[in-house]
Amino acid sequence: MPQSATPAPQFTQLLSATRRGARLARLLAVEQIAQWGWPPDSERAEAAAVVVAELAANAVRHGRLPGRGFRLSLVLLLASRLRIEVTDPRGDRLPVVSGVADERGRGLVIVDALADGWGVLPYPPSGKTVWAEVGSARQGP
Repeated sequence: MPQSATPAPQFTQLLSATRRGARLARLLAVEQIAQWGWPPDSERAEAAAVVVAELAANAVRHGRLPGRGFRLSLVLLLASRLRIEVTDPRGDRLPVVSGVADERGRGLVIVDALADGWGVLPYPPSGKTVWAEVGSARQGP
């Protein structure tokens, strides 16, 4: 008889689209990845915390609709790779990466520097999910 694959460990939480909700997203992510075995002071855990903070802040700032929150999802793909997803109800407002001198869009420059990859997926009927993967140690220039 074939054996079924074990599902990847996951964490999902709905949060209010407020500054407090964004801070809570970061705190919950730090706690969850520590439970999954990533030391809180490791480069991977610190990178994941910053990526969650930036994506959650963007969901609050640019993806907010009155009465609607955002969703944080974490999936441990491998022991050394984490997928972060932040879903908000504003599919009409896609992320834009701006130059370092531009005051808007700098968070995604940080996400791009810390994550192994990131992107945007539609979340029907009208939302979007911004995802990023953190895992391998990044090599500096």
